[in-house]
Amino acid sequence: METFKKLKEFYMPYKRNFLWSMFFMLFMTAITVVYPMVLQITIDEVVLKEKFGLIPWIALGFIALMAVKGLTTYFHQFLGDIFGIKSVYRLRNELYEKLQRLPFRYYDNAKTGDLMSRLTADVEGFRFFLSFGIAELVRFILLIGISLCVMFYYSVPLTLVTIAALPFLGVVVFMFDKRVHPAFRGIRKSFGKLNTKVQENISGIHTVKSLSREEFEISRFNNSNGDYKEKYLDTANVWAKYFPLMEFIGNICVVALLTYGGYLVMNGSVQPGELVAFFSLVWYIMWPIMNLGFVINLFSQSKASGERLLEILEADEEITDSEQTVEVQKLEGHVTFLGVSLQYNREVAQALDDVSFDAPTGKTIGLIGATGAGKTSITQLMNRFYEPCSGKILLDGRDINDYPLKTIRSSIGVVLQESFLFSSTIKSNISYGRPDAPMEEIIDAAKRAQAHDFIMELPKGYDTMLGERGMGLSGGQKQRIAIARAICVNPSILILDDSTSAVDMDTEFHIQKELNEVMKGRTTFIIAHRISSLKHADEIIVLDSGKVAERGTHKELLEKNGPYKRIYDIQYKDQKAVSQHAG
Repeated sequence: METFKKLKEFYMPYKRNFLWSMFFMLFMTAITVVYPMVLQITIDEVVLKEKFGLIPWIALGFIALMAVKGLTTYFHQFLGDIFGIKSVYRLRNELYEKLQRLPFRYYDNAKTGDLMSRLTADVEGFRFFLSFGIAELVRFILLIGISLCVMFYYSVPLTLVTIAALPFLGVVVFMFDKRVHPAFRGIRKSFGKLNTKVQENISGIHTVKSLSREEFEISRFNNSNGDYKEKYLDTANVWAKYFPLMEFIGNICVVALLTYGGYLVMNGSVQPGELVAFFSLVWYIMWPIMNLGFVINLFSQSKASGERLLEILEADEEITDSEQTVEVQKLEGHVTFLGVSLQYNREVAQALDDVSFDAPTGKTIGLIGATGAGKTSITQLMNRFYEPCSGKILLDGRDINDYPLKTIRSSIGVVLQESFLFSSTIKSNISYGRPDAPMEEIIDAAKRAQAHDFIMELPKGYDTMLGERGMGLSGGQKQRIAIARAICVNPSILILDDSTSAVDMDTEFHIQKELNEVMKGRTTFIIAHRISSLKHADEIIVLDSGKVAERGTHKELLEKNGPYKRIYDIQYKDQKAVSQHAG
């Protein structure tokens, strides 16, 4: 029950719907228990005493009862559904909001398919228990309680015989719950892994096909699907073991009741109609207890789902606004790193080790180095996607933690090497970071990114709908739209993370020419493998294994004859050879 206590903030605001649903259920259950009483009256007062004139009146009364029961059932179910639907509406929104606030460190270990499973299957499992499971449990309790009261009224000895079987059923139900809950938690985890496999395969289908790895992927999926099947078979085995045992105990009770009840009818202690009614009432007790396994099944599933949802809700957000933040209209863009170190987790080496540099407003800083040298880590720290392990980061002379996250990130425009576009119009993608941008500024941003011409060649121009992840556009076209999106934000700090890697040299030249205008007055960080992309930077920082290997202008670094000169020689040796041959 601890899981439900922790989640009560989502369903308690709608408790009025639940209570009204329970109110109508009370009437519905009471009317259900009246049926055996009508049967008893019909047998003992009408049939045995031959008062057949009462039959039409009993029939009319019975029809009226069924009509009332139908009406109360409608209100009970409708209000119960409202209770569950409204509760998970808030829960699903809160989960989604939480996912937006969680840091990159959380996503480094999370699986997309598993997260999708939690927001869909697990939320729905929790809703079903709120809408139906709790109501069924309460209905069972009411049905058993009211039935026992009527049974005691008819015959105390027969009621005691019935009650004698209940402890045995209770033990079996308890044992069933202990076995079935871990089984359902295993099913939920296995389903999340299965979802992850499907998501990864669909996302990487081009790689799979290009390397002819379809059979390998089928085998991997079969393994995950097999694990899911085995988990479900284990649960089915638990159900198959315990449910027949519960039914057997219930049937033993019924046999004992019929035997002892027949004896009481023969000696005149109980009327025939009372025994028939009593027999019906026994099933009103036995049936809920035997089906308690079904409710426990729902409870176990929803509890397992609730635990998985709580893992998201209780995850540490880590990176949040401090209590005393400084509100500014816009950052000027002066970035300073003072002895900054970063380690993503204990299992890997430091991504950055004692990195220091100063990037005044309007200056362009180039970052170059081998893959994994720490280039992207620097820009991620600027956005506060991660927190440094040591050292300080200053923006405009103040600690980066003094500013609200929204202020920091809205002042930084980022163009990543792998451009992500949303399933929306080109216009919406360009203005994503600034939805209120006027159309002329969107077009201007596209022109600067060398994207306007190919956009106008599309059927609907800027209103053209893009497929998932920008499907339908080439890599270079997607990258140019991503550059336009960063320009449209009008940022104080511009980060270009290998942003022209997917375009041809001619397009890169034109983009760089336009970007030179865009970069004026902005602090710009250029991450590139091509020296041609950053040789005009005010300062170039060469990184090696998370450390600053050397720094300076393009000319200064060539004169040092260090790592930068070696990179330069590798990239330009073919051109030198061609020049010498031509000479």
